[in-house]
Amino acid sequence: MPKLKTKKAAAKRFKVTASGKIKHGVAGKRHRLISHNAKYIRQQRGTEVMSDCDAVVVKRYMPYDR
Repeated sequence: MPKLKTKKAAAKRFKVTASGKIKHGVAGKRHRLISHNAKYIRQQRGTEVMSDCDAVVVKRYMPYDR
């Protein structure tokens, strides 16, 4: 069976935790921040764990990161 290729775009955007969950950056932090209040900006810091139904698709893109 041939090796599977990793989708490099997904590998750059997502990380796999030790328990197998997918971490991703939070959306809404690039531009248009003046119109958001400080609480919104503060809560968008860091990363979040992706929901399980979305993580299934991302894991298919990165076959050797499990």
